[in-house]
Amino acid sequence: MEERLEQAELDALWLPGDPIASAERLAAAAAERDRSEVVRAELETQRARALGLQGRFDEAEALLESLEPAGGVLEVRVLLERGRLRTASGRSDDAVPVLEAALRAARRDGDLSLGVESALVLADADRPRALQWIEEGLSDLAATGDPRTLRWGTVLYDLRGWVLLRDGDADAALASFEDAVEYAEAYGTLDQQFAAHWAVGRCLRELGRTSEAREIQRRLASERPDEPAVQAELEALSSAPDET
Repeated sequence: MEERLEQAELDALWLPGDPIASAERLAAAAAERDRSEVVRAELETQRARALGLQGRFDEAEALLESLEPAGGVLEVRVLLERGRLRTASGRSDDAVPVLEAALRAARRDGDLSLGVESALVLADADRPRALQWIEEGLSDLAATGDPRTLRWGTVLYDLRGWVLLRDGDADAALASFEDAVEYAEAYGTLDQQFAAHWAVGRCLRELGRTSEAREIQRRLASERPDEPAVQAELEALSSAPDET
């Protein structure tokens, strides 16, 4: 079996909300002498992602180019991060074919986790076909029992809910947000659980179910009193009419 970067280690190295520190930690890990060439290169793909989050797109692209030619899991990661960079820099049309190639390569190798992630990034890049890519990701997700991979269900259902809400189907959006809660409670982080419940409350307000929405947001406010999104919802609900 191909040696590869373990997801648990990547989770430990990546600091959500802090791409500068993440890039530094990933660079230090990639410089460790006892690592295989493939694992070091995988770490560099994630450093490229962190650079992209800092807006350092040219540096990130150059780093990915330095890792080619690539095969196996490294090929998937290079394609995925290149597509993510192009999406973030406003080049979605260029990103879509690269991400489609990442999805094909992940499926070729039977890599469900990277396949689901590729479908998710495609949904962000290819907005007109977002629901199609989300459904493809959910289809792949159904084939795994790995808890870390199943965590992607929280993100996929959440994104599906926002797409449906944007398209005016609040009832279907609510069902999707509730599915996101189920995945978050079973497999997600505390932050994902909090965000999933918040989205349900937001959708309930859209549906005019204000009493239920207030109950959720007040509970979330008791957990995190200074959370701006919760306070904004409570303010919006304070002037919303009660359902009849």
